[in-house]
Amino acid sequence: MNIEILLKLIVILAPLSLAALGGATSIYAPLQHQSVDVEHWVSVREFLDLFAIARVTPGPGSMLGTLIGWKVAGLAGALTASLALYLPSSALVFAVGHVWHRHRGKKWHTALETGLAPIGSGLLFAGVVTLARVAAEGILPICIIAGVAALMMWRPRLHPFVFLLGGGCLCYGLYLSGL
Repeated sequence: MNIEILLKLIVILAPLSLAALGGATSIYAPLQHQSVDVEHWVSVREFLDLFAIARVTPGPGSMLGTLIGWKVAGLAGALTASLALYLPSSALVFAVGHVWHRHRGKKWHTALETGLAPIGSGLLFAGVVTLARVAAEGILPICIIAGVAALMMWRPRLHPFVFLLGGGCLCYGLYLSGL
C-alpha cells in the first residue's frame, strides 16, 4: 500500500467533495485534469471507460472517484477515495442544513437559493465541455455529446443506461452502414 498515493487521493478528492454538493457532474472536469493530466494515474481512454462504468452502475455519479482510487491503489485506494469524497461534503451538508432550515423564508435565504442555480448549471456545462474535448474525434461524436447533453437537460431524471443503450445502437448502426 502506497501511503503517498492515498494522501494524494485525499488532497485531490476532499476539496472536490465540497464542490460536488450539486452533484458529481460538477467535479468531472477537475477530476479528469488531476487524474489524467497532473498525476497520470489513468489515460484519457481509461478515464472515459471509468466514467462510463460509474454512470451505468447504480449509486452516485461520484463513484468515478472511487473507481480511480481502485485503479491506482486497489481496495485501500477505493476506500480512501470514497471517504475523501463523502465525508467532507456530508459534514458540510449536515451543518449547513441545520442552519438553512432555521432561516427558511428569510429574504437573504431566498436570494441565495436563487443565485446558486446558475452556478450549478455552469458546473454542469463545464463537465460536458470537458468530456466533449477529451472524447470527440470528429463531428459525429460532438453531435452525439451535444444531443445527449440536450436530452439530459430536457429529461434530467432519465437513467444513464438509456443513453448507453442508445449510443450502442447508434454505433452499431453506423458500423453496419460502413461509417
